[in-house]
Amino acid sequence: MTQERQHQEGRQAVALAYEPTARDMASALRARMRATPSGRRTRRLLLFAGVLGTGSFALLALLDAMTWRLWLMMGVGALAFGCLYLVPQLQARQLHQMAALQGEFRAVVDDSGIRLTTRDSDATTNWSVYSRYVEADDVFVLLTGDKHGVGIMVLPKRGAAEPAVVERLRGMLDRHIKKA
Repeated sequence: MTQERQHQEGRQAVALAYEPTARDMASALRARMRATPSGRRTRRLLLFAGVLGTGSFALLALLDAMTWRLWLMMGVGALAFGCLYLVPQLQARQLHQMAALQGEFRAVVDDSGIRLTTRDSDATTNWSVYSRYVEADDVFVLLTGDKHGVGIMVLPKRGAAEPAVVERLRGMLDRHIKKA
């Protein structure tokens, strides 16, 4: 590789440094749920179950049919609505516990891919691993090519040294993978 090309790639590289948080993970999981077919189906199912449960509760309450079924329907509705919030939070806590053991993360994103370095690991991923990305308020979430988005990479925006770095990262993501 010529020095000129190395210099050019060095200019285009985006560096992030961050400690993972449960909030980052929760934001990424919610974004993944909105961006994947399986996530949208799960969300619709939980919303439907919540509406059905609370609707049944309201109907039975209006009919003055205070029975155990009334409380069962209310419980189903509350559980379904609760799962919309609780499941990503619980999963995020588990992911955070695992990631936090690695200490500070350093990500370098360039035209060849993403290099992620922690205290105990150093891995480089080519762009071909990811087919799309989702942007949330506080993170970029890169999703693998499978329709369920099983594999994800979370890049917190707070890891950027300045706002211009976030803009450069967004441009690089747009150049290499599509927005979901």
